[in-house]
Amino acid sequence: MLIFYLLRFPSDAVDAAGNGLMLWYQTILPTLLPFAILSNIFISCNMFYLLSNLLHPIIRIVLPIGREGTFPVFAGFLFGFPMGSRICAVMISEGKLSYEEASVIFAVANNMSPVFISSYILHHSLRAQNLIIPSFLALYAPAVLCGKLLLSRQKKQQKNQHKNTAPGFQINFKIVDAAIMNGFETLTKLGGYIMLFSIIASMIHHIPIQNPIVKATAVGLIEITNGIAYTSATALGPKSKYLLCILFTAFGGLCGLAQTSSMISGSNLPIKRYVCIKLFLCAASTGFAALLYPLFA
Repeated sequence: MLIFYLLRFPSDAVDAAGNGLMLWYQTILPTLLPFAILSNIFISCNMFYLLSNLLHPIIRIVLPIGREGTFPVFAGFLFGFPMGSRICAVMISEGKLSYEEASVIFAVANNMSPVFISSYILHHSLRAQNLIIPSFLALYAPAVLCGKLLLSRQKKQQKNQHKNTAPGFQINFKIVDAAIMNGFETLTKLGGYIMLFSIIASMIHHIPIQNPIVKATAVGLIEITNGIAYTSATALGPKSKYLLCILFTAFGGLCGLAQTSSMISGSNLPIKRYVCIKLFLCAASTGFAALLYPLFA
């Protein structure tokens, strides 16, 4: 189907590929590449322990995580998707995070960044800066509550496995070079997925679907940025546009699922469980946003 689309509608396919690559070049690359490189350096040099020691007393009030899990939780919520899943996979490969804890963290902390939500969704697309607070609550509160419930089951086991050793810190240019190359490799993969799924999303526009909600949902569940852009340009009401964008953002799209699967390759983290958790958070966030919208609109 994709080959047929490329041959039948070459100009549309090229435009979609170009838009996907421009999004990657102008937004994703400068936003995530510094974090990808720095996170590699932090983990390889054991410097993440410094940040974990500082933030763990605060984060453990909300999430019952071990000290080693503090950094991927912090990075996943603040730096944005897909850093949460990638950092979990890297820390597992280096033996610095337990598999049990990572299997929960990589699902609940792998979210869109606050900057993406406030700037691209609310300011650029929906022109609804007044909805920043309900959007953060709707997208992050269900993830935190879900993580708290899942991690509470492992709390006793995590205490028994916790290591109190003080690791040594080291840094050299070999570590920095490896961090840079790994960061570029990671972001290049993301660019390829964004381009591919942007083309797939553009195929939806040629399907004779009359209902704008159905078409917007189809596009958004494939690739989130295309879905948000298409939804904001429709004639739907402000509340419908907002709830659809929250739905896309909470799920992350099939493109996000493919990117996450690529980021955790080789770690054996449960991708099926990830999908189930994301579907639950998608429903919970959308429902919560529907309740909060009248209070802030």
